Amino acid sequence: MSEAVLTIIDTLEGVDPAQWRALAGDNPTLAHGFLHALHETGCASTDTGWTPRYLVLHRDGALAGAMPLYLKDHSRGEYVFDHAWADAFHRNGIEYYPKLLSAVPFTPVTGSRLLARTQEDRQLLARAALQVARQLGTSSLHILFPDAQDKQALAEAGYMLREGVQFHWDNPGYADFDAFLSSMKMDKRKKIRQDRRRVQDAGIVFEHLAGAQIGAEVLGFFYRCYVSTYHAHYSKPYLSLAFFERVLRESPDSMMMVLARRGDAPVAAALNLVGGGIMYGRYWGTLEFVSGLHFETCYVQSIEYCIRHGIARFEGGAQGVHKMSRGLVPTPTWSAHWVADPRFAGAIADFLREETAAMDDYIDELAEHVPFKAG
Repeated sequence: MSEAVLTIIDTLEGVDPAQWRALAGDNPTLAHGFLHALHETGCASTDTGWTPRYLVLHRDGALAGAMPLYLKDHSRGEYVFDHAWADAFHRNGIEYYPKLLSAVPFTPVTGSRLLARTQEDRQLLARAALQVARQLGTSSLHILFPDAQDKQALAEAGYMLREGVQFHWDNPGYADFDAFLSSMKMDKRKKIRQDRRRVQDAGIVFEHLAGAQIGAEVLGFFYRCYVSTYHAHYSKPYLSLAFFERVLRESPDSMMMVLARRGDAPVAAALNLVGGGIMYGRYWGTLEFVSGLHFETCYVQSIEYCIRHGIARFEGGAQGVHKMSRGLVPTPTWSAHWVADPRFAGAIADFLREETAAMDDYIDELAEHVPFKAG
């Protein structure tokens, strides 16, 4: 194997998108255009506490590996919560920030973080990232939502693993939406039908818009809804309209929107990302409250779309045990962590052993209440 050359870059500007895609595959959240848009529109930048420090691996001048890395001076927009760890550092007079993070900003989606063709190069990236963290003098290094191959490489490199849970829907090949409903327990099937009828009685109808069907006016309405969701929780949105416009312009096939209307007036919208046989539920908002509208727009309509188009999985985003009643089931997720200070590393390792056992029990308990018929 030719010699590996590892470097740190602070922009994807000079990285060939085709070479990047050869490593990243079809996951839309890992696409060169998606990540570069986050940086170029200022959503994930030094000004917002996300300073890119990408680790890239070249062999014979060609891109052979990469790892999205960021210097962080806060823990917002991550969806794996380490605030208690930061507080423990602070109470002991030790700086927790900056820390080093490998993730897709604001995106709790499992995917590769060690972008490489071989497990050997994944392990090389995992070890090199530790060296970067030491050279930068960071308190810690965190890899969020790695896939199974990455998880193995990270464990072998000595990272501590942390388990979480999300709720995903899998499509075994339902002929239609009624076939999906027929697979569910009677009370859950009845509840979905009642909720759908309530939304229908409110005069709401739905459109599924994919790619170029999403015009500027529709995208602008979606963004109003997206912002309203954050304002309702007294917070500021992470992403700008310019970001969504850029992704739609450069990667239209990665977007699918559920638009709720009453007559000619749009009422609510949910924007999903699609790629590699998976739909990722990402953003939602509404301009008025209608009972059942959230679940119908975000989950039920998306499942119906997946069935109609043969999409194998729908990932419903972070958190939310309430999603189980709509057919999404508990699915483990992972993160990996390295802490420089051996005292805190030992304490966190003890905590993670206890937390993982509790999380396993929690997932097992949830699995006893899946909404589907036995078998």
